[in-house]
Amino acid sequence: MLILIVTLTFSCIALAVMSLYWFVARPTSVVTARLETIDPSLALVENSPVTTMAERVAEPMNRIVPLSAIEAAKLQKQLLQAGYASHEAAMAFRAIQLTLLLAFPILTVTICFVLNLSLRTFVVWAAIGAAVGFYLPRYVLRKIIAGRQQRIRWALADAMDLLVIAVEAGLGLNAALNRVGAELGKTHHDLHHELELVNLEIRVGRAREEALRNLAERTGVDDVRSFVALLIQADRYGSSIAKAVRVFADSLRTQRRQRAEQASQKAALKLLIPLTGFLFPVIILIILAPAALNLIDVFGGL
Repeated sequence: MLILIVTLTFSCIALAVMSLYWFVARPTSVVTARLETIDPSLALVENSPVTTMAERVAEPMNRIVPLSAIEAAKLQKQLLQAGYASHEAAMAFRAIQLTLLLAFPILTVTICFVLNLSLRTFVVWAAIGAAVGFYLPRYVLRKIIAGRQQRIRWALADAMDLLVIAVEAGLGLNAALNRVGAELGKTHHDLHHELELVNLEIRVGRAREEALRNLAERTGVDDVRSFVALLIQADRYGSSIAKAVRVFADSLRTQRRQRAEQASQKAALKLLIPLTGFLFPVIILIILAPAALNLIDVFGGL
């Protein structure tokens, strides 16, 4: 077992040194040198150290556990909904998975060796560490998605009010979306970023309907999907966008109030467990402790 620990330690140190070398002192390739002679910015984009490092770390995991086309598309969609629109995000995610997949079992095996546990315990804890290292990034990603969707959901009502004001002031839909996105920059950064992407897509020549549908796909929020469907339908049939958005904003405000009431009703039930487990025992101890001490003194004197 000592030989196994020494081997694992030596492997970790060797991998760390090699990673540091490839990250800092990696020799320049011929392609990189030619790109630098043509345009230095091209070399920085095509040969980013972070991208290269993520590709090298994620490559072994892609060979061991390859992603199918459906899983890759699903992962890319989840990263988009979490706010990571870069093409390097999937490689970085796989690199984090591989790092934790190796780090957690090594850490648990080292702890078991220090505690001098049995071989069966070594295997069990190593398997648990590998499972935690593999599923922990996905759990964190789901939490990030849920938090971002919640922020977009709460910001949408304010965006609807601003959109109604902009449209009724005489702005077109594209200009109104641009104005609303600019106004939300300081208060609701997530929705501001998404509306900026919609405006950029429209500027480069993409159809407004397609840009709005992309907005719904990137966010994954049901209220945003309903809003996009409302805008597309109003634009297609020539109805008044201001009236449609005003009605939708009123219903959204009602839904927001109902969600707040539902959350307040759930709060009492959620507080029951910590109150029962932590607060009530302390109160009982404070109330009964003097009487218990008096009883101990009385019966102890007998």
